[in-house]
Amino acid sequence: MPTTSRNRDRAGRRVAVVGISLSDCGRVDEATPYTLHAQAARRALADSGLDRSVIDGLASAGLGTLAPVEVAEYLGLRPRWVDSTAVGGATWEVMAAHAADAIAAGHANAVLLVYGSTARADIKARRRTSNLSFGARGPLQFEAPYGHTLIAKYAMAARRHMHEYGTTLEQLAEVAVQARANAALNPEAMFREPITVDEVLGGPMIADPFTKLHCCIRSDGGCAVLLAAEEYVPDTAKAPVWILGTGEHVSHTTMSEWEDFTVSPAAVSGRLAFERAGVTPADIDLAEVYDAFTYMTLVTLEDLGFCAKGEGGAFVEAKDHLPVNTDGGGLSACHPGMRGLFLLVEAVRQLRGEAPGLQVRRPDGSLPELAVASGTGGWFCSSGTVVLARG
Repeated sequence: MPTTSRNRDRAGRRVAVVGISLSDCGRVDEATPYTLHAQAARRALADSGLDRSVIDGLASAGLGTLAPVEVAEYLGLRPRWVDSTAVGGATWEVMAAHAADAIAAGHANAVLLVYGSTARADIKARRRTSNLSFGARGPLQFEAPYGHTLIAKYAMAARRHMHEYGTTLEQLAEVAVQARANAALNPEAMFREPITVDEVLGGPMIADPFTKLHCCIRSDGGCAVLLAAEEYVPDTAKAPVWILGTGEHVSHTTMSEWEDFTVSPAAVSGRLAFERAGVTPADIDLAEVYDAFTYMTLVTLEDLGFCAKGEGGAFVEAKDHLPVNTDGGGLSACHPGMRGLFLLVEAVRQLRGEAPGLQVRRPDGSLPELAVASGTGGWFCSSGTVVLARG
């Protein structure tokens, strides 16, 4: 088993996840995003057993004009270290990497990562409308006139993988079916009714080849993760989960600049995270990966090294290689927007043995020792990967 000393390449203190939480999730009609931020933050702090005075760092994105400043004020915090990096769904894994480096270097002692969104409730109440793309400014102006919506870009990438490697619609559908099977065991998941491959394939077409069930749900919700330096661990309420290694990478924003539609930026962020952690994909007990669309799961598993390039279809079809998105993922559990922070929460729950639904066990019945969380942003534009170890 790898030891926590493997993250000493940070040239400083070891860093642990000491507190996690979800806010109310799913259908939350009577709350604001700020409410969900505060709810998640309070619960994560309570989970850690530490006093709020130890928090001297804050990472936040996606809310307000000055995201970390407004959220900090609402939470009553005055952090001396902040991060507002916004790279879509990969935001939180990238922020976790930045926070871990800052703590290791002594620039902060305890950093709170917090997120909240009422994306679903806002649409239902007509406070906002759905958006098909991220806009038409900058480089996007050259794609928007041709109907390059966000989902269309993922659909194009999926079609390319199908063309190159013979990946089938049924294999993509299996990703949705397995996500729902995991969600069925999770009382916190928004959608728990089992689905079949035929039901996925027979749904309304959204962007060829994606039908409705190939796409993530829209929910409300928030969560928080508290990272702290090793000297705080003796005072925490629960056993630590150590950050062993991290990696981040961006590849493109314009589709014409993407060299290979079948390779995601996780191919780089994953390699870096595993190298820095001193482990290999074969050592990992479970994976939490971003799954706004079924193809994301398949190609991310390839690029993280759990199977060879082009073998992702067979890998997900087999269903017995590796526990993936154990809470039901964005396809079934919750997806309020930038879901990457939820991946870290679920990975920590699994390593602690606190999963509310499917609890992963090793062949000998023991709790998992190593997990990976890998977030993807934009349309495979960015990736952040974090390797975690049970303390």
